[in-house]
Amino acid sequence: MPSHVKLFIPGPTEVRADVLAEMARPLISHRGAEMAALHRGVTEQAAAIMFTSHPVLLSTSSATGLMEGGIRNAVERRVLSLVCGAFSERWHRIALDCGKEADAVSVPWGQAIRPEEVDARLASGKYDALTVAHNETSTGVANPLAGIAQVMKKYPDVAFMVDTVSSLGGMPLKVDEMGIDLCLASVQKALALPPGFSIASVSPKIIDRSRRAKGKGFYFDFARMVDKAAQGQSIITPSVSHMFAMRKQFEHILAEGMERRWARHAQMARLTRAWAKERFALFADEAHASDTLTCISNTRGAGISELIAALRSEGMLIGNGYGDLKEKAFRIAHLGELTPTDVGELLAAIDRHLGVSR
Repeated sequence: MPSHVKLFIPGPTEVRADVLAEMARPLISHRGAEMAALHRGVTEQAAAIMFTSHPVLLSTSSATGLMEGGIRNAVERRVLSLVCGAFSERWHRIALDCGKEADAVSVPWGQAIRPEEVDARLASGKYDALTVAHNETSTGVANPLAGIAQVMKKYPDVAFMVDTVSSLGGMPLKVDEMGIDLCLASVQKALALPPGFSIASVSPKIIDRSRRAKGKGFYFDFARMVDKAAQGQSIITPSVSHMFAMRKQFEHILAEGMERRWARHAQMARLTRAWAKERFALFADEAHASDTLTCISNTRGAGISELIAALRSEGMLIGNGYGDLKEKAFRIAHLGELTPTDVGELLAAIDRHLGVSR
């Protein structure tokens, strides 16, 4: 088995050697001046990546924790969940598990949410919050976030909460321009960092609601987190090692430039989709296909588990279909620090195992 297996899975993804090395730096006090400078620097970098002037929260957790925090801090009456796959369904389930009144707009897997449906549901006046996954990694669907954002401008009293776990850093996203109130993401996908940390931007609307919220708990108390962040601190002991790595990786991301980074991801997506349509079929509606992950229908009846094992022996790893899609589909992630050359090498390897000549 190769010593390094290159990851083409939805996460974790490849991490630069110099970023990994930052994780091994000697630790510092999480309450000292050096930590305050690190915290402020990382949040400023994150805000630039997210195109926001809102406070940025740093959380030693996966993004699921921040999803729950969004529900507990920002939903006062009823939340509308836009569901098009496993992870958007998770946010709806979290709302119900937290005892909130919640309804779902659901579409079949492989399809995207229609902004017109969002408008029709919000027009009822029943909701004060909305959750949506920008990019659904179970299906390879990218919801039309810009269109949904235009609808949301008609409903300024509804908190617009967006899961950008697999889009931030890889697909066009401008928080303030889109009017997003809560934008959350884990760092192990298009941001290309080790898993175990997440970030979120929070608007004044979210902060105000958090200050009023009861039963929101301590760990994900957004108002408390914002107040502490103003001091360059977190409310709990953070993963300092992750923050060293984030500082270095965010330097790389900003040096590449967001427009160039988005273009690189779009190029990898085009290569993958063109190959998939020749060899198999796209699972997602192509009009809403993701630029960071492609879900491919197994129209050839190939043994996906066997293919994954064969590729792994060559030092590459792809993902099987998620949940009920296992063996019926497979997923190729093209995000983070991967390049079109990397994608081309993977696709050539799959062709060899399929016995297909290019």
